[in-house]
Amino acid sequence: MKAISAMLLWGVLALLTLALLARNTMAIAVLAPLDPNEGWNAAHALSLLAGHSLYPPPQSLMVNNYPPLSFYLVAALTKLTGDAVIAGRILSLLSVLGACAGIALIVRQMKLSAHAAWVTVLFFAATLLIASDYVGMDDPQLLGHAVQLFALLLLFRGRTLAAAALFALSLFLKHNLLALPLAAAFWLWRQDRHAAQRLVVSGLGLVLSGLVLFRLSYGIHLLSAVSSPRLISLTNVASALEHLWWALLPLSALLLLRDARREFCLVYASAALGFGLIFAAGDGVDVNVFFDLAMACALILGLVAETSSARAALCALPLPLFLLFHFHDNNYFFTPDFRAQSARDIAFLKSRPGTALCDQLSLCLWAGKGAEVDVFNAGEQIKAGARDPSSLARMIASRRFGAIQLGDLDALGKPVRKEIEKHYRADHSNDNGTFFTPAP
Repeated sequence: MKAISAMLLWGVLALLTLALLARNTMAIAVLAPLDPNEGWNAAHALSLLAGHSLYPPPQSLMVNNYPPLSFYLVAALTKLTGDAVIAGRILSLLSVLGACAGIALIVRQMKLSAHAAWVTVLFFAATLLIASDYVGMDDPQLLGHAVQLFALLLLFRGRTLAAAALFALSLFLKHNLLALPLAAAFWLWRQDRHAAQRLVVSGLGLVLSGLVLFRLSYGIHLLSAVSSPRLISLTNVASALEHLWWALLPLSALLLLRDARREFCLVYASAALGFGLIFAAGDGVDVNVFFDLAMACALILGLVAETSSARAALCALPLPLFLLFHFHDNNYFFTPDFRAQSARDIAFLKSRPGTALCDQLSLCLWAGKGAEVDVFNAGEQIKAGARDPSSLARMIASRRFGAIQLGDLDALGKPVRKEIEKHYRADHSNDNGTFFTPAP
């Protein structure tokens, strides 16, 4: 009876995962914003294609606090697609497939069964699709994870130097990918100290070389670029914890395992949860900081499935429940209503003369407007006291922008909001935010 129930749950989860994957795949070519990250990443890729600096000067209202490599990949793919957002979405989807392949190969390298590999991949893919909107979103997070999973695979196969090279490369795709390299180094230190020393020394050497090359290429320090000021709050951490209940059962199951291979999962899960909570304290940080935790939980379920498929299925039960509670909100961005709404908003921005200021930069880009202001990062710098808002306030007072779109009216700070309310009037509001035009 338990076996039948387990098979039923895994079957339901597989169908849900395939349906969500199909939904996200079909949305790749749709001109509707899934997240502000999309237009922001696309804007920097387009800047590269236009021959502009990838890292704007400090006085610019555009900010780049990501490492450089993903922008070059998206820029190259944009030459084929003609649209930078769509190029980034394709790269993201391919990254998910690569990450799933990598995690399956890792499970087999751990000498687990094909059934355990299937459970691991299914739980990982389902978590990404159910608890996040990053699958098929223009963002380099999943690409970085895919590279790191293949680095771990090489490490398990004894190819320490090659693993160190891929771990180092991943940090120049996305800078928050710290959990797996550090967990792998710590675990390896307990297994083979000489190999761990090779991994750490070669990895650090490659990272330092990359930082020097970055400094020579762009004239700034990468660490200063990625540490753009933002507000930090324990409230953000508490909010993140509220959405992590899908991980409770896998983490609890880890404590009951007696498999010798549990040690790596324990180290990895601890690092993933710790770094995820640290990163989650920052404003604007999304669930992507817990993707390492999703991978660790998936590996845990692979170990559980070796002895009890029913117990593994029980640990995965929170995922369909999570989907049940959150599907309406998470699915809205894939609906015909939202697509139609976005088309109207793009047409509205296109009809306005001159430049535009957009929180959702993808809307501005699709309307043929340039990326004028990085609303989130510039706003965080203003709120943190690291940027003087007067220059932006003067631009707004002079009605420089033919239209303004904001999801949060306080995103650029209260002084800038006052100038907007004084010199602009609200034209309309919807799920893409509030749209303003210059007051007469």
